Amino acid sequence: MSAPRTPAPAPPLPAEWGRTATTVVMPTYNEAANLATMAEALMALPLEGLRLLVVDDNSPDGTGRIAEQLAEKYNEPGRTRMGVLHRTTKDGLGRAYAAGMARAVSEGAAYVLQMDADGSHPAAKIPEMLGVALATGADVVVGSRYVPGGSLSDAWKVHRKLLSRWANAYASTVLGTRVRDITGGFNLWSAAAIDAIDLETVDSAGYSFQVEMKYRALKAGYTVMEVPIHFEDRAAGESKMNLAVQLESVVMPWRLRTRPARAAGRRAR
Repeated sequence: MSAPRTPAPAPPLPAEWGRTATTVVMPTYNEAANLATMAEALMALPLEGLRLLVVDDNSPDGTGRIAEQLAEKYNEPGRTRMGVLHRTTKDGLGRAYAAGMARAVSEGAAYVLQMDADGSHPAAKIPEMLGVALATGADVVVGSRYVPGGSLSDAWKVHRKLLSRWANAYASTVLGTRVRDITGGFNLWSAAAIDAIDLETVDSAGYSFQVEMKYRALKAGYTVMEVPIHFEDRAAGESKMNLAVQLESVVMPWRLRTRPARAAGRRAR
């Protein structure tokens, strides 16, 4: 695996922006080798309002127990910096994200960030993404691999890069969107957009959750912006991608296209 790139430091956010209630939702399944490093990177960010919510699907490797230990380490009297949502079954990344995002909004988050636990998403980009949302009023800010300045790990083989680009082009073409990284999983959402989409009606259980959420936000009239990121290869552990997940990703864009009324969600402004 290539050495991770060190991103250039982003300009500091205004203090009032840094206090914005922002929850990082991080689903986990057998991520014991990665979670402590990810939590440390997030807790070190200059964002007073940032909170981490780990959504663990009963990981056999003890990830949930590690998450509880980290929460005990980082939480302070009168200030909860990290929480853990334990689920008893593993029924897909999309379901885990939906549960975590709903919890985050119910607990007062103004913005919710989706982030993988495997080290592929750059924590240092979070202040920039939040700053873009607050400065422009964008409802969704996508950490994008495929806008100018975005890049993929050198550890990715050519066929993997081509497959990723094809999947994005395929979904965007079927759905008629201009989002360059519609399959990407590093996304900042306003609470208003999440409420409008109505997470309980989202069909996708797997990785196609990322496509469905962005499409429904666009159909509901919400603004989606993209900022470039470097997407690193996972630090440790194994990918959760399997054949069932891949098939869902192929079928879901057509299902969304044939159900435009449901996909639109409800505008909550």
